[in-house]
Amino acid sequence: MLAKRGYHVALASNGREALEAIDDACFDLVLMDVQMPELDGIEATRRIRERERVEGGHVPIIAMTASSLDGDRDRCLEAGMDHYLAKPVTAAALFATIDRALTEVDAPGA
Repeated sequence: MLAKRGYHVALASNGREALEAIDDACFDLVLMDVQMPELDGIEATRRIRERERVEGGHVPIIAMTASSLDGDRDRCLEAGMDHYLAKPVTAAALFATIDRALTEVDAPGA
């Protein structure tokens, strides 16, 4: 879906790979799976936000999770994620959330 919309996509199979990818390249947005092996999306997001506090910048992070238990959304947002999507995700919801996240970056304080 993302490639068909013209987005360049980089994949990471776990949280450690996600951190390495962010170290190696500049991303406009991260779709973060909350339940990844080795390092889950919550901890990966915390580490990204800690780096940003030191180095500056802010990459929008959208939580993607198959779990929609009470408190999951709050845990994701408390970890520093900007938005939350529960799977299964529709194309309309995904692209609306991406558009909203990217617009917020372009309009600080939004």
